[in-house]
Order: sequence, then structure tokens, then C-alpha cells
Amino acid sequence: MHEQAHNTLETVVRNSRAKLVAFLAVGSGDLAAAEDALSEAFASALSNWPQDGCPQNPEAWLLTVARRKLIDAVRRQREIPSSEELEELEGAMEADAENGFPDQRLALLFACAHPAIDPVVRAPLMLQAVLGLDATQIANAFLVSPAAMAQRLVRAKIKIRDARIPFRVPERAELPERLDAVLNAIYACYAEGWADAAGADPVRMELATEAIFMGRLLVELIPEEPEAWGLLALMLFAEARRPARRDARGEFVSLMQQDHRLWDRQMIAEAEAALSRASGAGMIGRFQLEAAIQSAHTDGLQRGGVDWSAVVRLYDALVQLTGSPVAEINRAMALAELEGPRAGLYALEWVRTDKRVNGYQPYWAVRASLLARAGKNEQARQAYEIAIGLESDPAVRRYLQHLCGELPE
Repeated sequence: MHEQAHNTLETVVRNSRAKLVAFLAVGSGDLAAAEDALSEAFASALSNWPQDGCPQNPEAWLLTVARRKLIDAVRRQREIPSSEELEELEGAMEADAENGFPDQRLALLFACAHPAIDPVVRAPLMLQAVLGLDATQIANAFLVSPAAMAQRLVRAKIKIRDARIPFRVPERAELPERLDAVLNAIYACYAEGWADAAGADPVRMELATEAIFMGRLLVELIPEEPEAWGLLALMLFAEARRPARRDARGEFVSLMQQDHRLWDRQMIAEAEAALSRASGAGMIGRFQLEAAIQSAHTDGLQRGGVDWSAVVRLYDALVQLTGSPVAEINRAMALAELEGPRAGLYALEWVRTDKRVNGYQPYWAVRASLLARAGKNEQARQAYEIAIGLESDPAVRRYLQHLCGELPE
């Protein structure tokens, strides 16, 4: 019974924690208190379920317990709410708990993008509160230390509470100033799920699925926003290739070596349609450019040859728009395909001045590959060793070790 209870709770935490937090936070207006109340409900479940058996609807059980704890916490605050406020809070949450609570994550995403919250922390806050990533995962996504990210997140939650920032989907006039942060958070969530190429980690696989789900919700909410369609297209292009990213033995397969017959053609068609919808608006943005790059790769590899000139032009526009070191690194790789490895290495020199790339594995892997192609084998070996040391995925690490081992002495 204990094992069954533990497994059931683990499944609910993995699949529904973000939805539960979002519902509680939108209902109460206090994100930190919602997280605390849900943590207490999880603790109660660990105590009660092994003895009493798992409830028929674990989510509803947890929501009811967390809701009560949240209301008790509100009562204990020094600023005692009026009985009318408590009744309104109780009534709204009870009604939704009985009828099946709504998915409030989109509302919470836009709430976390409120102008009163520091722009630097908006997307990380969404990733933790709404999509369930921990501080270390978020820090990796934004190339900062876990300790610094944890401090930012704590300060942001205090700011939300003290400023009484409302948790709701904003009015249409408010959406544009918040949209970029929401798009960045959804994409960072997808990128974390994409890191599990084989889909062996259920938590990460769920992140990728949830990000695409949120992307679809977003285009339903704001179909007139081309960047929302661009983001959806980008995620779908990437997800369509997931079946080909590992071979039968579980080994990493690079994009250029993938068997495109394994790609999900239906998902690619959906991605192309989303990208077409985005481009029809005539307003170019980051996610549209990234999706267009993926489209060029996908179409080219299926036809037998990538138009590297077009890819470089797209990266030129992306670098000019974002100044992103990641875009610079990818542009250098594309430029090497067009003009040779020395041109790619020259382009990489512009990125070297950005200290963030020192701990970024793809930079060292690209540098090593270009050095090897340029015949600079010893320098390539050193770069590969750094990349191998930075890589956490065993399959990718083996792939890099193989490339390093093939270098001539």
C-alpha cells in the first residue's frame, strides 16, 4: 500500500503540480502561499494515503486539502481579511474543486509577466511556478548560477505578494507588453524537455508535451500574434525529429545523419502551416526566424541538400535581432558549411568575448568540429575534451568522445 501511494503521488506531482499551483495562485493571489499549501497537501498525502488508501481522484483530494490550508494561512495573516473576502475565496475555490478545476496556467504565465516584476526574472519565474522546473534547470537555461537564480525567484515571489499583483489573463491591450516573456518561458520549458532526446525521462518528456500544449493554447488566445505561431512552429519542427535523435542502441544521431523517414510528417506539416500563418502577418520576430531555419533544414535534408546560403541569411537576421551568443554559434556552423571551416572559426571569435559561452557545451563542440575540419587536430582535441566535460547526457558524451578519438595523432 505504501509503494502504491508513493507511486500515485509521484505521478500526480509530475503531471499535475503546475496545474494545481496555478489554480491555487489564481484563486488566492499569493504564489508563494499557493506553493506552500500544495507542499503541505503533498505531505498530508504521504501520511494518509498509505493508511487510508489512495483516493479515487488524487488531484481533487490534493486540491481540497491545499485549498483549506491556503484559506487557513490567509486567516492567520496579520491583516485579517473580511468575512466577505474569505467567503468569496472559499466559494470560488470550492465551486471549481467540485466541478473540476480549470487549467489556469496560461493566466499565471501572463500574471508572472506583469510589468511590476523585474523583466530579468519573469521567464524564470514562469518556469518554476507554472511549468515546474527547479532553480538549477532554470539557471542552466539562462546561463547563470543556481544560487543567483534561486535568489531572484524568492525576491520575485515577495514582490508579487507585496504588490498584490493580480493573477489573471490580462486585457487584450495588456498582452503585447507581456507576450515576449511568456513566449520565452514556454520555449525554455520545451528546450529542457528537448534535452531528453530519447524520451527516457518522464519528467522531461512531460515538459516538452506541456510546452507544446501551452503553445497551442496561446495561439487560440491570441491568433493575431505571429510570434505565438512562430513559437508553435519551432517546437513542432523540433519535436517531429525526436524519433530519429537516437538509433536502435540509444546512441546519439546528429541532425545531418538522421534518418528523415523516421520524422513525424504530420507534425512537420502542422509546423509548416503554423509558420505560414506567422509569416502572413508581415512582422518578423525571433521565433519565426528560428522556425524558418528549422524549416530550411527539414526541407533540405528531405530533398537531399540544405540551402546553406538561405540558412546563413536567416541566422544573420536572427543575430541582428537578438544578439544571442547561441545564434552566433549556430551561424558560425552554418557559415562553415557555406564557406569552409576557417570562415566558421573566424565567426566564432566574435562569440569568445561573451563569458557565458565558457560553460556552454555546444560552443566547445562546434569549435572542436570546425578546428578538426581545418586540420588543427590538437586544438580540436582540447576543445572536444572541454565539451565532453560539460556534457551531462551519456549518449552525447559518447558521441563527442568518438569524434575526439577519430582525430589523427
